[in-house]
Amino acid sequence: MRAVAIVICPPAARTGTLCGMDTQSTSAPATAHTTIRLLRLSINGVEHEHTAPAHTTLAALLREHAELTGTKVACDQAACGACTVLLDGEPVFACHTLAAQVQGSRVLTIEGIGGDQLDPLQGAFIDRDAMQCGFCTPGMILALKAAVARAAAAGIKPGRAELAQAISGNVCRCGAYPHILDAALDVVGRV
Repeated sequence: MRAVAIVICPPAARTGTLCGMDTQSTSAPATAHTTIRLLRLSINGVEHEHTAPAHTTLAALLREHAELTGTKVACDQAACGACTVLLDGEPVFACHTLAAQVQGSRVLTIEGIGGDQLDPLQGAFIDRDAMQCGFCTPGMILALKAAVARAAAAGIKPGRAELAQAISGNVCRCGAYPHILDAALDVVGRV
């Protein structure tokens, strides 16, 4: 899982402090909230254009601007994986990825998999009772979807240990890991 977090400073703000900010203060500079960016990206196969403040995260863009609320925000610190989406096919923590960083990229959310039918992973999660509260489920499914796709492209069938590694950045507070891995193994067996 890659976590993307970069600070982009305009040349005028590159001083001895971090982007011209008072490093002793916990508040962001006023200009960070007033800079509006036009963002163009593909979300679930549909081209989107949104305007958003420069500090907008990918999770906020998906939830608040694109109205795709399947991407959950729990810890907001890239520690639980609830916000996992696929960025150009790779899992990322949307809560710590700036929307401006994904300009021109392809984003896949839980709403975009399967189309009008359930994705095989979604069906396997239901069959194996792999969700309790369901809060982690979208992130788990997307992390596993990327792992299964990578394995299929390499011509290998991942085992339980490899699938567990694929969701190592995702936390299930209900402890449904055995069922989650059983569901993923069911899908791997069909690929």
